[in-house]
Amino acid sequence: MKLDVIKLDGGKAGDIELSEDLFGLEPRADILHRVVRWQRNNAQQGTHKVKTRSETSYSTKKIYRQKGTGGARHGDRNAPIFRKGGIYKGPTPRSHGHELTKKFRKLGLRHALSAKAKAGELVIIEDAAAEGKTAALAKQVKNLGWKRALIIDGASVNEGFLQASRNIEGLDILPTIGANVYDILKRDTLVITKAGVEALEARLK
Repeated sequence: MKLDVIKLDGGKAGDIELSEDLFGLEPRADILHRVVRWQRNNAQQGTHKVKTRSETSYSTKKIYRQKGTGGARHGDRNAPIFRKGGIYKGPTPRSHGHELTKKFRKLGLRHALSAKAKAGELVIIEDAAAEGKTAALAKQVKNLGWKRALIIDGASVNEGFLQASRNIEGLDILPTIGANVYDILKRDTLVITKAGVEALEARLK
């Protein structure tokens, strides 16, 4: 598929032939869902923790005699049945992550790129370079109509562009190695530089 290439000032810079294997697939929601779920689960800290019966701070003395009270037989106030006692089978620190094959992760990234291309939310720019001036870049982004955009550059990101984009709300930039399904799908516009396209094709071949 062929797409126009633009400059940051809105001018045209020719066109580019995009690989059908990366940008021409029919997006599958089930594949995208599995990859996003894998990403979000791996990002979850899993530091939730409750106190068990052995960790609460009440006395361990038997609260009343075993027989003759007419009540239930209890040991100490740390029992889960009592208020402020230990929690029975509560959450403990653990990893929420699970395995997903590298082949499937690549497939998910291809489908994410194809989803953006099919929705008309894919923009190819010549390069992402700036002199580090936020005001100038913000004006260009506004003129291009990018409200929530992700820019994917090549192997590295231009330092001046990174500095200029840092305080622009809704604008994020990643090198090719950082491109991922979740960040691509949650933005309204996906912007890829020509270097980024080449690097993605090499990464996902």
